[in-house]
Amino acid sequence: MRTLTIISAILFIGLFSGLSLAAGEVWIRDDAPDHYQVIPGDTLWGIASRFLREPWRWPEIWQMNREQIRNPHRIYPGDVIVIENTPYGKRLKLAGGKGAVRLSPRIRTEASAMQAIPGIPAEKIAPFLDQPLVVEKNQLDKAPVILGASDDRVILSTGNKVYVNNLPADQGRDWQVFRSGKVLIDPDHANRILGYEAVYLGTVEVTDFAVISTAKITRSVQEILKGDRLLPLSAAKIEDYLPHAPDFPVTARIISVYGGVHEIGENMIVALNQGKNDGIEPGHILAVYHEHSIRSHEGKSISLPDERIGLAMVFRVFDTVSYALIMQSTQTIKVMDELKTP
Repeated sequence: MRTLTIISAILFIGLFSGLSLAAGEVWIRDDAPDHYQVIPGDTLWGIASRFLREPWRWPEIWQMNREQIRNPHRIYPGDVIVIENTPYGKRLKLAGGKGAVRLSPRIRTEASAMQAIPGIPAEKIAPFLDQPLVVEKNQLDKAPVILGASDDRVILSTGNKVYVNNLPADQGRDWQVFRSGKVLIDPDHANRILGYEAVYLGTVEVTDFAVISTAKITRSVQEILKGDRLLPLSAAKIEDYLPHAPDFPVTARIISVYGGVHEIGENMIVALNQGKNDGIEPGHILAVYHEHSIRSHEGKSISLPDERIGLAMVFRVFDTVSYALIMQSTQTIKVMDELKTP
């Protein structure tokens, strides 16, 4: 009898090693489930109680449970134990046998269909954060004017000494040099004027305040000429731009490229015909769309669906105009292309 008990215990242990137990050695309960899935916290005794009439007859199961802790390769949460009918009687086995694939929670990575929104490179926009860019009509006409240099040279650049008329002494020594640029027009609203773009040329440092002040050009990004105007330099403010899509529908249009070029690519700055009054704010991400058309076999022009060709991030906003940096482009972007909520 002792020998039969030992053999039965060995056979029961074989259940959890991928072997099966014949009904002759281990009695199956009449109300035993057809299958049972192991969950965290299960013990072998508890599992045996679900299937066997007299699980207490095999005290060796407790040793088996301790063995599972040391060697967890025999049974896992998620394993399924089933009753199998064979010509020799009912047997218990792990579903799938020794070749069963056991799944457990783990991190899974998949390629996303959408590209992540890249952060805005501060070095690309820093030179523009302290520049007015958009001014009111005739605003520059009232600003201090560069009279020229002592040697009467025409083109001025970094290191040259210049003379300035009507320069106030109470607004600091550092000033920016601007020249009147293009008129910003809204093509979607009867060509109304949105503002006047001021072209940034460089900076000067005043060395002597007087009726005619003396200054030195400390930086020039374009040639500086007689008649160019000065505006006070404000401290540049680098904000933490959090890229986010607007929470409302936006349909804006590119009306200008900063720098006077015609074809637009990545890291270029564009002016939009919407601003603060339209809800636009720094950090807004907008998708750039280009309109295509084809000529049919009848010779008629047919408009095709707009094609998404890039992403832009707004970084500076005025009342009716905003400026954005082109962050992605799959083809050349052009003035009059539309920007919409992604």
